[in-house]
Amino acid sequence: MEELTLLNILRDFGIAFIVGFCWAILFGSPKRLLWVAGLLGGMGHCIRFILVQLDSGLITATLAGSVLIGLVGIFAAHKVDSPPVVFTMPACITMIPGMFAYKTMLAGIKVTDLPTVEQNPHILIEMSHNLMLTMSLLFTLAIGICISALLFRKSSVKNISFKDIIGKG
Repeated sequence: MEELTLLNILRDFGIAFIVGFCWAILFGSPKRLLWVAGLLGGMGHCIRFILVQLDSGLITATLAGSVLIGLVGIFAAHKVDSPPVVFTMPACITMIPGMFAYKTMLAGIKVTDLPTVEQNPHILIEMSHNLMLTMSLLFTLAIGICISALLFRKSSVKNISFKDIIGKG
């Protein structure tokens, strides 16, 4: 595990900023908003990095980072007059569990060879672990982004009348 120093935090922020910025270009975000995606990606990944270094767990840290991206994304959307998805999605790409997905697929390929499984029966456990971790992290990213959208949507469930749901009768 890396040491939690200001230099490591700034390096993590810088790399994640570049990733978020570049993915915003690939997503076709407006040029004036590329820096917002970079900042959100840097901030979200930085929170995740800090929490992982403090042993809070990868899933918890990813949830915190994606919630931060979602909340700041809603605020930024109002400031720059643009939908938040334009910069929140590229920002979350910084936390996609690519290595765990790769390890899952690699183990899945190895499992098709029976002599390899007989030689290393733990490969099934490793594949299952990486698969569950990949799926958990992806769900966590989606949930983190959606939380802010649900909290700050314009209409509220409180405004929905029960009569409107069942009809007037």
